[in-house]
Amino acid sequence: MTANGWFQIFFFFALVMVCAKPLGLYMARVFEHERTRADVIFRPIERLIYRLTGIEETHEMAWTEYAVVMLLFSLVTLLATYAVERLQQLLPLNPQHLGAVAPDLALNTAASFTTNTNWQSYVPETTMSYLTQMLTLAYHNFFSAAAGMALAVALIRGISRRESKTLGNFWVDTTRASLWVLLPGCLIYSMLLISQGVVQNLRPYDQAKLVQSQTATVTGADGKTVTQTITTQSIAQGPVASQEAIKMLGTNGGGFFNANSAHPFENPTPLSNLMQMFSIFVIPAGLTVTLGRMTRAPKHGWAVFAAMAALFLVGVFVAYYAEAQSNPLLHSVDQRASLTQAGGNMEGKEVRFGVVNSALFATVTTDASCGAVNSTHDSFMPLGGLVPMVNIMLGEVIFGGVGAGLYGMLIFVVLAVFIAGLMVGRTPEYLGKKIESYDVKMAMLYVLIFPLSILGFSAVALMMPNLGLSSLANTGPHGLSEILYAYTSATGNNGSAFAGLNANTHWYNLSLTAAMLIGRFLMIVPMLAIAGSLAKKKLVPPSLGTFPVHTPLFTVLLVGVVVIVGALTFFPALSLGPVLEHLMMHAGKSF
Repeated sequence: MTANGWFQIFFFFALVMVCAKPLGLYMARVFEHERTRADVIFRPIERLIYRLTGIEETHEMAWTEYAVVMLLFSLVTLLATYAVERLQQLLPLNPQHLGAVAPDLALNTAASFTTNTNWQSYVPETTMSYLTQMLTLAYHNFFSAAAGMALAVALIRGISRRESKTLGNFWVDTTRASLWVLLPGCLIYSMLLISQGVVQNLRPYDQAKLVQSQTATVTGADGKTVTQTITTQSIAQGPVASQEAIKMLGTNGGGFFNANSAHPFENPTPLSNLMQMFSIFVIPAGLTVTLGRMTRAPKHGWAVFAAMAALFLVGVFVAYYAEAQSNPLLHSVDQRASLTQAGGNMEGKEVRFGVVNSALFATVTTDASCGAVNSTHDSFMPLGGLVPMVNIMLGEVIFGGVGAGLYGMLIFVVLAVFIAGLMVGRTPEYLGKKIESYDVKMAMLYVLIFPLSILGFSAVALMMPNLGLSSLANTGPHGLSEILYAYTSATGNNGSAFAGLNANTHWYNLSLTAAMLIGRFLMIVPMLAIAGSLAKKKLVPPSLGTFPVHTPLFTVLLVGVVVIVGALTFFPALSLGPVLEHLMMHAGKSF
């Protein structure tokens, strides 16, 4: 680790902190329907959308209606995406003449982008046409993010309103999130990416002649092995900058290229790398300020921000420390940092980013539910790979996805307040609302669904060698980590992977589809139930037994609840995976 590396980490986080407050206040004004300078542009467009779609802007929804509308909207768009993938060979904007996507892979991809997971069991540049990328995948990048913001705002309204049966209007919330926040941000952001060299065109792929021909062994349609001489290389390109902007700002993560943000056409410079990490965190960080503003408790919003920041800093320290260490199995290789080499574990990393920006990017993308990568997590040291996995296992509440991170953290806030109430023997209260048995039951249901999906699917995969183990590249604890990471990423709606696992099989496509749908929709319903319950409650005046939710003590308690719930649930599995691999690596064995 170097002073320069730490400067880059703290500069990044300082940039996020500086921008969180103005953006958070702006989003609060947007969702409370207060006037903003952007109204001149977007208010007429909003009215036109409502007129064309028949949406009644003033209609307020109970939590049950809000949930049903969100689920139906997601189902319809999922089926539409599946249809476009299956028919893309018949549709325009397909200069590479790519064929239809296989049924199981098409379902997996449709569910992936609908749930804001963006898990990719395919090579994008050889599987998806320009139309599929722009019409369906980019569409979901916008609206899955907008839906997450709408759901977070619905929960905030449940906390702030008193004796109310409604939480707002899902259609209005998603429309305003898209028009006022995501769309203008992406327009500016995509131009900045183009200025750094990210490509943006609709041209067919170019063919470049190789300076030196290569040979490759391939299996033909008849099953026979054939050796081919390769003299040209296909240079993939397309509408990348526009896709990249919403991919990062909406914490989606699905890359236009298979190499994702390690590809020079997606992420060409250190400045573009900084912009991408910043764009992952800025909206989730800003939403904590939105929470404080809409609940009229700004100090509480900053207390939640502080809990997220503390967890982030611990994670990035461990990841950076682990990746800056020498690999103990490479005794004869000089792995010290010097003027001529970065030092540490450079396997699977881009030299233009190095160890620090790879460790920082991996931490940021798994703290949020983004899943974009600029290095190969599978090549990290065991403890370095442990950090991204644990970040997701904690529920991706360390800033988290756009909207999803905040409402996930607020579930832990409910549990923290409940535990504090038990400690003092008083009925727990949260911002003037009594936390009762129904609220705690729904919070525990939310918390328990997550590990049930991850550990349940992982156990089934491990017990079915012909299905779950047949596509593993590694054995032993690292192979376990690859399977565990896959279901953790899917259920957590992250999308990153330990790439040693080939997930493009019938079993993994279908089981990961189920995990993604469970992790998104089965967890949203109890969250909305809590929002509806809180909205109906009366405000009670604070008393001597009220636990304040804006103090450093509350932040410490909240961090403790998040860590303990994640540690107690997943520690046995982690002990058999990355922890055991770390110990065995230092004993001289690798997998």
